[in-house]
Amino acid sequence: MTVTDTAHAVDPERATLDKAASENFPVAPFFLPRDWRTDLMAVYGFARLVDDIGDGDLAPGGADARLLGVPDDSAGDRLLMLDAFEADLRRVFDGTPHHPLLRRLQPTVRRRALTPEPFLGLIAANRQDQLVGRYETYDDLLAYCELSANPVGRLVLAVTGTATPERVRLSDRICTALQIVEHLQDVAEDLTRDRIYLPAEDMKRFHVQETDLAAPTAGASVRALIAFEAGRARDLLNEGSPLLGSVHGRLRLLLAGFVAGGRAALGAVTAAGHDVLPGPPKPGKVRLLREVGATLRGEG
Repeated sequence: MTVTDTAHAVDPERATLDKAASENFPVAPFFLPRDWRTDLMAVYGFARLVDDIGDGDLAPGGADARLLGVPDDSAGDRLLMLDAFEADLRRVFDGTPHHPLLRRLQPTVRRRALTPEPFLGLIAANRQDQLVGRYETYDDLLAYCELSANPVGRLVLAVTGTATPERVRLSDRICTALQIVEHLQDVAEDLTRDRIYLPAEDMKRFHVQETDLAAPTAGASVRALIAFEAGRARDLLNEGSPLLGSVHGRLRLLLAGFVAGGRAALGAVTAAGHDVLPGPPKPGKVRLLREVGATLRGEG
């Protein structure tokens, strides 16, 4: 491998993993066992990169495209990039992957006996993003979250060796809630990609037009719609929170961080008067720590 090739192999890996610090929830906090942190970061690297491919956040013709074998003149084709990424993912299970983030993932897959299904679900969600930009009903949105969010929680349970049918059911509630919260924070950004994750039936109910979402600030109808969807996300978090009582120790603290991250983000949306159009409302560290404490005490 030449010096140039080595740079291509290292830079995209570090750039992707460094994004963990900006997420609404802790990815692999210091208090977890080292092997858990290693494996959770490997899973995160996969999930973050596939989202970056689907969102078009990678430079066309950049190192990631070259690592996946996509020609420079085709690297802007997101579906082609996702196809190449899926092909490399399959090498994790039966060969040697090309991308360094997938090479990082391979020992985790083997150590934890992970299956391809949750990873393929995340790729399928990003394919759907290229083809579907509107969701007619809340049930349609939930079906999307089944692909885009729920696999992450299932992978966390698998990595920590704690998956049971009931825990998976509760985890799905939490993960769907976190996905909805992210959609609410990113309404303006998603619109620039011609995507709206607010169900069309709800927009009609609250008399919100697509043009209203392009305004610099939200009017009363948009604020009411955001408050309604935020209430749904809060209910899902509450429905999933019994998951915390089914586990113990450091895993309970990690899962509390997920739930608290969602609640803190919802608190930031509320504090902004449900006006998410100027930019994503983000909670501060003090609010997050308060929510972690309240969540561990069973409040909220």
